[in-house]
Amino acid sequence: MSPAGDDISQGSADRAILREGESCWRIAKADRVAVIADAAAYFAAAKASILKAKHSVFLIGWDFDLRIGLERTDPMPDVPDELGDFLTYVVENRPDLRVFVLRWDLSFLKFPFRATLPLKLLDWIAGRRLQFRLDHEHPTGACHHQKIVVVDDTVAFCGGIDMTVYRWDTPAHADEDPCRKDPTGEPYHPWHDATICLMGEVARALGDLARERWKRATGEKIPPAPLCEPCWPDHLSPDLTDVDVAIARTEPAYGRAQPEVREIEALYLAAIRAAQKTIYIETQYFASHRIAAALRERLQEEDGPEIVVINPKTAYGWLEEEVMGTSRAVLLKHIRNCDRYGRFQIYTPVTENGTDIYVHAKVVAIDDRLLRVGSSNLNNRSMGLDTECDLAIEALPSQSNEETIRQMIRDVRNRLVAEHLGVTRSELDDALEAEGMSLLRAIERLRREHGRSLVPFDPPPLSEAEMALGETRILDPDRPEEMSENLLQGLDLPGVGKAIGLGIGAATGLAAAVAFGRTHSNDK
Repeated sequence: MSPAGDDISQGSADRAILREGESCWRIAKADRVAVIADAAAYFAAAKASILKAKHSVFLIGWDFDLRIGLERTDPMPDVPDELGDFLTYVVENRPDLRVFVLRWDLSFLKFPFRATLPLKLLDWIAGRRLQFRLDHEHPTGACHHQKIVVVDDTVAFCGGIDMTVYRWDTPAHADEDPCRKDPTGEPYHPWHDATICLMGEVARALGDLARERWKRATGEKIPPAPLCEPCWPDHLSPDLTDVDVAIARTEPAYGRAQPEVREIEALYLAAIRAAQKTIYIETQYFASHRIAAALRERLQEEDGPEIVVINPKTAYGWLEEEVMGTSRAVLLKHIRNCDRYGRFQIYTPVTENGTDIYVHAKVVAIDDRLLRVGSSNLNNRSMGLDTECDLAIEALPSQSNEETIRQMIRDVRNRLVAEHLGVTRSELDDALEAEGMSLLRAIERLRREHGRSLVPFDPPPLSEAEMALGETRILDPDRPEEMSENLLQGLDLPGVGKAIGLGIGAATGLAAAVAFGRTHSNDK
């Protein structure tokens, strides 16, 4: 293990943000690190890595769809490309390989027409070397939200991208991409996402996390893979080598064996406190009350950091927009009231023809000091109710490669911003130089009224009931015990409460039916 850093006075620029037991679980060495933007590159890299596996592959996630294509533009010859067929292929061609796929058991509530998929999988799976299991070891109302792939404990992927439908896209986010279709051939809107590929000790640590999750869900204890050659994808160039990487978790209290873990929330708060010039955030939701309060506090400082948030225009689905959209509107109102120096802006990305790009990435860059990529969103659930996993890299004066790490953090942030603006890196670098290295002013200098760009977001006006709904945290609690209390508060709201109640009732009834069937099948 690598040290978390010296204990220097809180608020100092030299105090480590990443501290084992506080803002992270473990800090471990990575021989290579590559930050991957968008699922086209991720799916191809994961496929290339799994093809090298000899002992074990863990796929731990919110959802999997075995029908998706992994390489849609130039698939490998003689190797199946659909996820299910591909996993079957690698098991058949590696006699000592075992593949473990663990999916949240209620993810089909998001896609109800796919509710029969687990039953079809049971017919498809042959033997014990390829296992698909459902993860229901979590409190009522919570979900398993990690997105982790571990290959032979030598290479791991961890971030925000699920191996499921509607995820595949390229950084071009073209309006008409013939490869951006679901398994039925239907096109879907552009989708932005991010993950990290790592090699070395940190991959083995993520393997420990994956095996522990598998054991909790299934009761089966899987031994670590023996030491072997790394399964790094040949085509993937690392952004950084020989660097410490922190693993941070959210885990809700559950039963006697699982205490509450809130490392991710602690990491967010410590990072926001440490920021000096720029806080850059990409997030699917913007609804965490504690994180918003920390941002408001920094905005009231005369010399505090500027804050840039990249967010989708709307949440995915009516119920989520009612819950998360109203919470976002309420928090933005409070934040803007505190933004006395004009250092905050939230943007939504659009394509060349003005189509909204859905932001699913979960990225934070603090100055050129810290980079965090993971599964957690800026909502309350990700801080204490759902199971999450984030990775973070920090540059400190005590490190011999401090400047190399800082350069990598700048590079990753700036290539993401350039992607959203539809400009080259050199154009963004020139704008930053012209604007005194202010990211906010550089974005304003480069963004366009028409074409690929970033658009400032202003929430639609909310009714009194919707404003109240945004304050209740309905369906977005940060602890399991708050779920029922928040629901009761929301259901008391006139108009909106009734509509939300119908949606919740349908989802709850379906979940109860699944739980009933699962319980009775386990009794047999």
